[in-house]
Amino acid sequence: MTTDRTNWAGSFSYDARRVHAPRSEDELREIVAASTRVRALGSRHSFSQVANTDGDLVSLADLPRTVSVDAAGSTVTVAAGMRYGEVCRELHEHGFAMHNLGSLPHISMAGAVATATHGSGDGNASLASAVSALEMVTADGELVTVDRDADAERFGGMVVALGALGIVVRMTLDVVPTFEVRQDVYEGLALDTFEKNADEIFAGAYSVSLFTDFVAPTMTAWLKSRVDDVDPAGPDPDWMGARRAASAHHPVPGMSAESCTGQLGVPGPWYDRLPHFRLDFTPSNGAELQSEYLVPRAAAADALRALHGIGEHIAPVLQICELRTVAADEQWLSPAYRQDVVAFHFTWVRDAAAVMPVLKLMEQQLAPYYARPHWGKLFTHEPGHLRSLFPRLSDFRALRHELDPRGTFGNAFVDQHIG
Repeated sequence: MTTDRTNWAGSFSYDARRVHAPRSEDELREIVAASTRVRALGSRHSFSQVANTDGDLVSLADLPRTVSVDAAGSTVTVAAGMRYGEVCRELHEHGFAMHNLGSLPHISMAGAVATATHGSGDGNASLASAVSALEMVTADGELVTVDRDADAERFGGMVVALGALGIVVRMTLDVVPTFEVRQDVYEGLALDTFEKNADEIFAGAYSVSLFTDFVAPTMTAWLKSRVDDVDPAGPDPDWMGARRAASAHHPVPGMSAESCTGQLGVPGPWYDRLPHFRLDFTPSNGAELQSEYLVPRAAAADALRALHGIGEHIAPVLQICELRTVAADEQWLSPAYRQDVVAFHFTWVRDAAAVMPVLKLMEQQLAPYYARPHWGKLFTHEPGHLRSLFPRLSDFRALRHELDPRGTFGNAFVDQHIG
């Protein structure tokens, strides 16, 4: 049984009466069937209360770790409790890749998918968009399979489900042929250049991240380019008025880049370049809080300008803000549901009393752009307002009550925000 009772950043403690770590599916099914309130515990990377419970927490980390590649069908079936970084290495050895990855390879497969965690790129949809089937344990302890084709009508509500429909034990995902990526960092991208050329900037590589502190009049750009798309002569030393960096960077200024994936244009496998951080190092800063808001892709420049209007409130409690694009998907509770979006990700100092009022201010500034929050990050939206942001939330609520009428997989967060 695991003794970890705080999230990864130590910003809150779980309220569970018991924490279980079953070693077999039969043991997991028995635990679920005997519970009146139970939640899956992933890699503890959420900053919201989405995974919390006053009942039973179940970690899947000790279940058999399986990665089964179907080369003919271009899919991989994985144990849901495994971390992306672990699965990706084995997938690469079979000649395949995932189309997209988050900035952290440390996150669990099921947890990332359940909260619509995403990667980056104009043409790259969220991690959940790759899921074609899943197997989960329902409230009565039964193991059921849900398939994209067989369950097409409600599949969009089954994948990004916040853990509220059952405990996922296996997932099948679409994969693509493996590829190599180079990562180049550019310093000094002017804010006014971004405002005038946002589309061209985000289209500058397979995956583009822009970092700003809301103080400097410039941003830092991280370009992750597929090697087969790059001019053999190499990238320009100047790009959009920014200068190619001569040394490796960490997203948070002043921190060592030792924990970051390879930069300076050195090619590497997709799984060791698309994330910002290396699997064998502690990710990001650690002593932090996080929030994220996603707005329609066309509103990128306007939304950034609106946030700069309250920059004097943001900057004192901010470590760094990252902007990335995500392609539209079909997941009902995804912030990218049927719209291309730009994500504004904030890494804050670990001081909730100082940060939460700033979130409320930001949500007011972003209200004209219908900014949807990331479920695993901090936000202050009222449930009624969330229903106006997520057009299929009512459909998901109905699905939840159909599949889990007793609310076995609910918690205070789900009950409040979904109903």
